[in-house]
Amino acid sequence: MLLWLILAAFAVYLSFRFPYHYQDVKYIVTLLRIRRKVFRYIQSNYTILEHFLETAKRQPHKPLLLFKDETFTYQDADRLSNQAARVLLQSGLVKQGDTVTLFVANEPMFAWLWLALFKLGCSAALLNSNIRSKSLLHCFKCSGAQVLLVAQDLQGAVEEVLPELLEQQVTVFFMGRTRTSAGMHSFTEKMSHASSEPIAPDLRSHMNMESPAVYVYTSGTTGLPKAAVLTHTKLWHMTMILRSCGLTSDDVLYISLPLYHTSGLVGFAGAIELGITVALKNKFSSSQFWDDCRKYNVTVVQYIGEIMRFICNTPKKPNDRSHKVRLAIGNGIRANVWRDFLSRFGNIRILELYGATEGNFVLVNYCGKIGAVGRDNFLYRWRNPFALIKYDVDQGEPLRDSSGLCIQVPKGKPGLLVSAISARTPFLGYARDLQQTEKKKLHDVLKKGDVYFNTGDLMLIDKDGFVYFQDRVGDTFRWKGENVSTNEVSDVITQAECVSEASVYGVEVPDNYAWKASKHRSKCDESNEGRVGMAAIALKDGHTFDSVGVFEHLESFLPNYARPRFIRIQSSLDVTGTFKLVKAKLVQEGFNPSAIMDPLYFLDDKEKKYVPLTMDIVRAVISGNIKI
Repeated sequence: MLLWLILAAFAVYLSFRFPYHYQDVKYIVTLLRIRRKVFRYIQSNYTILEHFLETAKRQPHKPLLLFKDETFTYQDADRLSNQAARVLLQSGLVKQGDTVTLFVANEPMFAWLWLALFKLGCSAALLNSNIRSKSLLHCFKCSGAQVLLVAQDLQGAVEEVLPELLEQQVTVFFMGRTRTSAGMHSFTEKMSHASSEPIAPDLRSHMNMESPAVYVYTSGTTGLPKAAVLTHTKLWHMTMILRSCGLTSDDVLYISLPLYHTSGLVGFAGAIELGITVALKNKFSSSQFWDDCRKYNVTVVQYIGEIMRFICNTPKKPNDRSHKVRLAIGNGIRANVWRDFLSRFGNIRILELYGATEGNFVLVNYCGKIGAVGRDNFLYRWRNPFALIKYDVDQGEPLRDSSGLCIQVPKGKPGLLVSAISARTPFLGYARDLQQTEKKKLHDVLKKGDVYFNTGDLMLIDKDGFVYFQDRVGDTFRWKGENVSTNEVSDVITQAECVSEASVYGVEVPDNYAWKASKHRSKCDESNEGRVGMAAIALKDGHTFDSVGVFEHLESFLPNYARPRFIRIQSSLDVTGTFKLVKAKLVQEGFNPSAIMDPLYFLDDKEKKYVPLTMDIVRAVISGNIKI
């Protein structure tokens, strides 16, 4: 009896002293079980395709894909992918071991082609369906593929660059039935007449777990996209994310994210691993999101970037809580949107993740701490070493001590997130781009000779061990001797009554260039040192810009140096195909009223409001007559 009392008292002590201990241990145990499973798969050269084939035999009539009003079972997927594989094989232009590029948006054909390529022992390069012209050519070249499969609705984009592709002896398959162009072959017509019998497994006998499975392109927010290499081993590890999040075979997963992106692809692959059903959307629609969830009895949804904000910005409806969704998995949800989402749509568990396509580790906020992207506990860090190190924003590189090693930041302070590269946590880099691969590596970080992956993200770990995203290193800017986090400022701005979206960035003040070229620098040069804050915002439906209210809101929540001096009002903010805000063009255009058609405003400290920006104000700022 005494022993039980002691154990109970100890359990109570642990719950108070370490409130997240149980969740930490539970998550680590789950990860260890998953890793043992993946290790067995690696040892036996068991790929996600082999798992799909076994699942199709075990549950042939269970729906795999729900698309619009069509239903495709696991057996259908097996047969259709066999037909697609035969067309590719019989053409004589695709052979085992080749890399084949898919230029296909979200539709069942994407899945059939991806599985078909696996059956032929080929790897797939997944092109962003939004890219065009030079970017399309650049991405195609990255993987070294010589075959391009094109969806019917993307034919026009390929025709623009078809001469260059044919000049490089690239074979282009067009999957439409009705039209073909010079140099193109009709794919769907041939597929409908091909045999659906199983593909001989010896076609993929050359593959091992370190063979490239997929090439996934980075979003290109900081330059041209790069092709990240995913081996069959890495694909298994990424596929298991859904299992680690608690999905079961009874779930229905809603994927409105692009399948060419890691999140969408991992969702589909994870569904195969669990043997569940996927409701696939051809393109994300905030207005149709909940109607789709109700139509397909969805229990789990995926999100990324600004998607959750778009959903929260839709008009409220009486049936907002009428759904079966129990879990939302993704990354990029802001704390205020997180709260709004739960308040409006009900008790849905949100699992925020952090990771990169090319990265070598993942963080998961399995405790549901609002605003956090993950959790730091010593057991996880032991298996996946990472650190937050001091970063010089001006120089664009980590700070080092006298011995040449990087300096770790204490808890509560932001630092650059880096993760150790080792045999257990490899960094596979980018296809055919050694220079960019090496740029992501940091040497001599915590000890001489070590190598770490540079995530390019500034993070913060609080006293309870929760990890918070602060900013991209390229987005954080310095103003008046202070570092300004665009992510934090955006969070504050979007809490203003009239604002629905905000993108914050730093712009150069023109006088910097003139005064730096002069030997006689004045005080106005020092006051305008760095980049001044600017925000592009979109207003809520039915609202006008409240110049006084926004000023007072920012004055209450932001220090003077962090308040955007300029505001640009747009009808909507540009995002990438993976719903990340695009800032490069905004930064380039700056705050010139004569070149920008959007309404521009200037923060007037004397008037205590934002005033319309005129050329007179711009000239006064540049001359130093108005201090900013």
